[in-house]
Amino acid sequence: VQLVESGGGLVQPGGSLRLSCVVSGFTSSQYYFIGWFRQAPGKGPEWLCSIYSAGDNIYYSDSVRGRFIVTRTTTKNTVYLQMNSLISDDTGLYYCAARTDWVLSRNPDDYNYRGQGTRVTVSS
Repeated sequence: VQLVESGGGLVQPGGSLRLSCVVSGFTSSQYYFIGWFRQAPGKGPEWLCSIYSAGDNIYYSDSVRGRFIVTRTTTKNTVYLQMNSLISDDTGLYYCAARTDWVLSRNPDDYNYRGQGTRVTVSS
C-alpha cells in the first residue's frame, strides 16, 4: 500500500488549498479509513478527519469542522482535503494515512500506512 500527498504550499491567512492523497495497493474487496493528520513544528501529529472507503462515513475534528472538507473519488484512489479559511495555526506537515479497520480511530498509531506528507505554511 502506498499513499502519496501533494498540494501543499504557502498561502495567506484566509486563503484556501486543496491537498490530494493518491492511494494504491488496496484491492476492491478491502475497506479502510483514510485519515488526514497535521504535524505542527515541535508537536505530535493531530488528527484532522477521516473518510471511510465505503458509504458516507466522514468524521472531522473540532478544529477543522466547517473549514475543511474531505472527499474521495468514486474509484477511491484519491482522497482530497479542501482547506478553507486557513489560519496560521494550520501551518504544518500534512499527511494521509490508511487504517484497515471498520472502526474509526483518531490515534495516528492505529493507522497501518502513511505517506511522506506535504507541507503547508499559512503566513502573510
